[in-house]
Amino acid sequence: MADAALELRSIRQDYGQGDGVLHVLKGAELTVNAGEMVALVAPSGTGKSTLLQIAGLLEQPTSGDVIVGGHDASSLEDDDRTALRRNTIGFVYQFHHLLPEFSARENIMLPQLIAGLPQNEAYERAEQMLSYLKIGHRAEHRPAELSGGEQQRVAIARAVANAPSLLLADEPTGNLDPETAGYVFEALEALVKQSGLAALVATHNLDLAARMDRCVTLQDGLVVDR
Repeated sequence: MADAALELRSIRQDYGQGDGVLHVLKGAELTVNAGEMVALVAPSGTGKSTLLQIAGLLEQPTSGDVIVGGHDASSLEDDDRTALRRNTIGFVYQFHHLLPEFSARENIMLPQLIAGLPQNEAYERAEQMLSYLKIGHRAEHRPAELSGGEQQRVAIARAVANAPSLLLADEPTGNLDPETAGYVFEALEALVKQSGLAALVATHNLDLAARMDRCVTLQDGLVVDR
C-alpha cells in the first residue's frame, strides 16, 4: 500500500520459557497509514509492548515482515536498521525521558544535531515545534521546571523533530491527570493530521482511544479490531 507508514505482516514472536516456548505473537498483522492515528488497547501481558518494540525496529520478530515507510526492515543489518529507525520513526513514552541538564529547546535540538542538521536549522525547528505546541514561552526552562503536561509536549516535539513518517507512543498520557492528558492528546492529534504523520498509540485511556481513527487490540497473539 503506497501510503502505508507501517506494515506488519504475519509477525510471530516466541520466547524460550523453561523447557517450553511462549508464543506471544502468532501471525499478527497491522497497517497504519499516513495521517492516521491507531489506538492499541490491550491488557498487560498480551504482547502490546512486544508489538511496539517490533514495529519500532527495536526487536527482531521470530518471523514475519516489518515494513516501515516502504522499506522492508526484515533482512537489514543492524546498522541499516538503526539508520531506518532514526530517520523514519519517533518514539514517545509514558515517562518523558528528557535530559534534565538541558532546556526544553535543547532537548528538541539534540536529535536533530545528532542527525547532522546545522545548529541554526535545529534551533529554528525547535522554536517552531515549541510554538506549535503552545509552550514557546518555556523554551529556556529545564524539565524540572516544567509541568507534567509541558514535559510530555516537549517529548512529543523531540520525537517528531526529525520529521519521521511514523510515531510510536506507549501510554503517552498515562502519567497525566485527565484534563492534561486531553490537552496533550489534542496536540498530538493536530501534529498527526497536519503533518501526515502516522501514529500507533498504546493506551489504557478508552476515552482517548475512541477519538482516534481506529482502535485495535491483541487477542490470542493476533491484532483484531476492537
